[in-house]
Amino acid sequence: MSLFNVYPLFDITPVRAKDIYVYDQNNVEYLDLYGGHAVISIGHSHPKYVKAISDQVEKLGFYSNSIQNPLQVDLANKLVTLSSCKNYQLFLCNSGAEANENALKLASFHNGKKKVIAFKNGFHGRTSAAVAATDNPKIIAPINAQQEVEILRLGDLDTLEKALAKNDVCAVIIECIQGVGGLDESTTKFYQGLENLCRKYSACFIADEVQSGFGRTGDFFAFQKHNITPDIISMAKGMGNGFPVGGILIHSNIKPSYGLLGTTFGGNHLACVASSIVLGVIKEENLMQNVKDISAYFMDKAKGISKIKQVKGRGLMLGLEFDFPVAELRKKLIFNHYIFTGSAKNPNVLRILPPFTIQKKHIDVFFEALEKELKMRK
Repeated sequence: MSLFNVYPLFDITPVRAKDIYVYDQNNVEYLDLYGGHAVISIGHSHPKYVKAISDQVEKLGFYSNSIQNPLQVDLANKLVTLSSCKNYQLFLCNSGAEANENALKLASFHNGKKKVIAFKNGFHGRTSAAVAATDNPKIIAPINAQQEVEILRLGDLDTLEKALAKNDVCAVIIECIQGVGGLDESTTKFYQGLENLCRKYSACFIADEVQSGFGRTGDFFAFQKHNITPDIISMAKGMGNGFPVGGILIHSNIKPSYGLLGTTFGGNHLACVASSIVLGVIKEENLMQNVKDISAYFMDKAKGISKIKQVKGRGLMLGLEFDFPVAELRKKLIFNHYIFTGSAKNPNVLRILPPFTIQKKHIDVFFEALEKELKMRK
């Protein structure tokens, strides 16, 4: 049987990984500055992570949500402590798309409306409503297009209010730092204005923190820089350090009822242990401070390279924008220098999303390779 061929693949086969490095079948060492789409937060194969999952699977790997699972309660308590998001409830699922799907569904249940507002260059997943709210017509099938979604320009409060004033919008969903779209973000004035308009017109404000959450920006969530309070916060990627886990934080003004949401695998024992260990390591190793420190060092190093048009993003959710497409540069970084980086919808942006354990010496290696390739570029 052949695989359903939907991804263009680099000719590299990783077989193991440790902290900031990935190794292929020939034992070639790659510096991982992409973290598998911002998934690896506390480093590959962290010893505490490996031990916790191994111990749990030996005891109980899975049972359904029809029984008590104290590991879910423990995870919720740790989330409150580290994120400072009080007055929220936790619903666990399996991925970022599923988190956003549940967020949109819950918003519609809550206020009885069905239209969604999203933003240009946003990416929210590949499932039904989540993909309809994603600004990429190529991945939206006709069955998804049945959803009522309006895509607005980021930063435009006037157009946002006109759309909300029709009183048919269940939710406004936004990434405070866009991931796949290319690291664009708006101003605190805009995000605070968005929150106020959602309150005024009884629409749910959904902060999509799937890529930017769990410490990646130096704050636990990217929205926290702007002193705003979303109704629902979606999260995934770095939440499990590679184990599939997602979730939504639901403000206490949204009341639960039996059957409102549901999942088979969400919040399973292994997922809870994985995410709890991630939170524990982030706290114990002071990794959010390391994210800030390394980010500042990265920004300073980038200033010395004239061909970098702009550095975008915050923390370790960064983009280097050039005045040319970066596809060939990415290949050269991989095959000439053994460094993984990422791409974006904006073809001129090179994405940098490493594990939070990265050190200055790794940044030095990257910039030495980058400068070498930029000098050779005609």
